[in-house]
Amino acid sequence: MNKHQIAMAAAACTRYDIVCVDKDGNEKWRDVADNLVVTTGLNDLLDKYFKGSAYTAAHYIGLTDDSPTIAAGDTMASHAGWAEATGYDEAARQDFTPGTVAAGSVDNSGNVASFSINASDTIGGLFLATNATKGGTSGILYGVAAFTGGDKAVDDGDTLNVTATATAAAA
Repeated sequence: MNKHQIAMAAAACTRYDIVCVDKDGNEKWRDVADNLVVTTGLNDLLDKYFKGSAYTAAHYIGLTDDSPTIAAGDTMASHAGWAEATGYDEAARQDFTPGTVAAGSVDNSGNVASFSINASDTIGGLFLATNATKGGTSGILYGVAAFTGGDKAVDDGDTLNVTATATAAAA
């Protein structure tokens, strides 16, 4: 493998670990979802790191509706294969507050994102964006992930707890 091939073998990913608990605190289900970092997310990453462009550390976790179809060309303004699920009490998407970066990885395990579900719905995955506006179409979409176990039902009173782990590693 030459130097160019080695450099091209790096990958960025976000893994979401999701636990759904009911209103009594009983676990209903859990799943994982591996994020496709979309083109706008990759461009933003390269722009901020290599060009030193204006940077904000603010990122937010959102929910997708059932059966998301994810494409590399998705943006917050245009994502025909999925819609945002907004049936939760919080006024905005939940903060992604990462801890210490180590071994090519960082997560929000010290500040897990929680969504208080307020309606029966089907959730299919998650996304990470730079805008907190629930249902909004502005900001930069970093990536989107579908649940590995398929769509999941949620009910009024459920809570979704999401731990997101962002990784950059040699592929």
